[in-house]
Amino acid sequence: MAGRGNAVTADASAQERLRRWRMVLGGEEDGTGCALTGRDAGMDAALSALYGRNGGAGQGGRKGRDGERGAGLGGSAPHVARWLGDIRTYFPGSVVQIMQRDAIERLGLASLLLEPEMLEAVEPDVHLVGTLLSLHKAMPETTRETARAVVRKVVEQLEARLAARTRATLTGALDRSARTSRPRHADIDWNRTIRANLKNYLPEYGTVVPERLIGYGRAARAVRKEVVLCVDQSGSMAASVVHASVFGAVLASMRTVATRLVVFDTAVVDLTDQLEDPVDVLFGTQLGGGTDINRALAYCQSRITRPADTVVVLISDLYEGGIRDGMLARVAAMKASGTEFVALLALSDEGAPAYDREHAAALAALGVPAFACTPDLFPEVMAAALEKRPLPVP
Repeated sequence: MAGRGNAVTADASAQERLRRWRMVLGGEEDGTGCALTGRDAGMDAALSALYGRNGGAGQGGRKGRDGERGAGLGGSAPHVARWLGDIRTYFPGSVVQIMQRDAIERLGLASLLLEPEMLEAVEPDVHLVGTLLSLHKAMPETTRETARAVVRKVVEQLEARLAARTRATLTGALDRSARTSRPRHADIDWNRTIRANLKNYLPEYGTVVPERLIGYGRAARAVRKEVVLCVDQSGSMAASVVHASVFGAVLASMRTVATRLVVFDTAVVDLTDQLEDPVDVLFGTQLGGGTDINRALAYCQSRITRPADTVVVLISDLYEGGIRDGMLARVAAMKASGTEFVALLALSDEGAPAYDREHAAALAALGVPAFACTPDLFPEVMAAALEKRPLPVP
């Protein structure tokens, strides 16, 4: 009996391996001889519609729900809507977002997002928002409100994830950036106090007598720092534009920080007046086009009134279509005036971006390291810039 049980277990294990290989290999002539049924067949059909040899074919392909290998998505809105429903049934949200993105890029489905029923079927994420922003000038009126609802949902998710931590981190940085020589006990900066009083060390007692106390100041209601977010809105920076608009709104909600948001391609647009609503900011952008960083920095430089209390954050892949030497000269001039300058190659979770390495090296030579930053790291980067300490470069 034990031998028969072991044989049954081994047979089941072998069948499971075949099933998994069949799911990985796809296609009916995969050599496994394993037929898929039920949920497995549905998953296989959904994957084949996007990644199979017939991916992108019209509606006339083979069916997917009855166990046959699925057809491509084609250009039919009802067919794509059913496929979107299928993948949300079979896969977790993170996988659904990846498959949606691949479908838009591989199969040219962007135009279908101009239809309200399609927008209601998709799983909202940052990349979808970027696609909608690039299309919004072409959207019919019937789709605009649906598109805004999709964008607002993503913005609210990002705010819920990032806002509280950003405010807490930057409030602490603002408190620490204001030093005082008469601090309360709870506000004493012990590291700086000890370093400033080492000459008063008493070896017989093994202690330092603090002749001068150094402490953190208390946050005031008046504006203490100014932040200028200068964001490249070329097509490759879509995710960064979305995150920058959310952070801009969060910073604008802090009384002690005066925030300005500037977006640019070959033209420069100041969206500061719209910072109360990140959705309005996003629909005020126009993804795509060329890039003139020098012109954008010239505008930002002209708006700086308190250089020593200002942080300028350039978010760009540094592919400059304007005057390269002018761009670098403006960065050098801002730093010389006391302005803190931060260069981010991307503000997103997308990993290492493509960027102009020559321009990045030139900025580094000016003392401005250029690096990609995730949304989770951004509060720490801003806190370091506000306190004028080294940036936490990944």
